[in-house]
This record gives sequence, C-alpha cells and structure tokens, in this order.
Amino acid sequence: MPKPPAETGLRAYLAGASAEEQAVRAYEAQGYELVEQRWRGAGGEIDLILQKASLWVFVEVKTGPSHAAALARITPRQMARVAASAALFLDQQPEGGLSEARIDVAVVDSKGSVEILENAYGQG
Repeated sequence: MPKPPAETGLRAYLAGASAEEQAVRAYEAQGYELVEQRWRGAGGEIDLILQKASLWVFVEVKTGPSHAAALARITPRQMARVAASAALFLDQQPEGGLSEARIDVAVVDSKGSVEILENAYGQG
C-alpha cells in the first residue's frame, strides 16, 4: 500500500536534513566552517556553503541506497542551477567572482556513510 504523499514528503525531507547534517560533520572534521545551510538565491537553493580560510565550498548533498545511486540522481540542470547560485552568492562577497571556490557533491548512503567528491563539477 503506497504511503500518503504528505508522509512520503516528510520522510524525504527528514532524510535530506539528516544527510546534510552528516555531510556538515564530515566537512567540519576537515576544518571547514558551515556558513549557510539551504541558502536560497535567485538561481535556486544550495544545500551547504562552507568556508576554510579563503576557500568557499558549495555542496550539493545527495542520498541513496548506495553512493553510486545517490550520485546518479544529479542532473545537468541541477549542476547548472548550483553553479549559477554559487556565482550569485560569490557576487555578494568582498572578492566577488575572484574568490577561490569549488563545487562539491556529498553523497550519503543508507548506512550514513559520507563520501565527498571535491570539485565534482570539474570547474575551477
């Protein structure tokens, strides 16, 4: 029997929030500081924005039964949206578009294991 949409949506929201928290802990263990979570700009939402020294890191967090399954959920449209949103965020910073930055993907599997793919979009 299918779950009611509201319950399914709530479960997905909570799973996403939990995955984001796990990703934040993984980054913090590497010395990064969380600056924004679920930042919304004109281009859309960025799950996590972190900073380490002068480096800005924009993170798309994906969940799935495995890391590969989570990674497969990223679409070209989503990649473009995150890149555009990151550019808008950087425009608000003192160094603007000259800021050192990268876009990562953090995948979280059903066991809570986090894998960080640095510069996942191949930019920078």
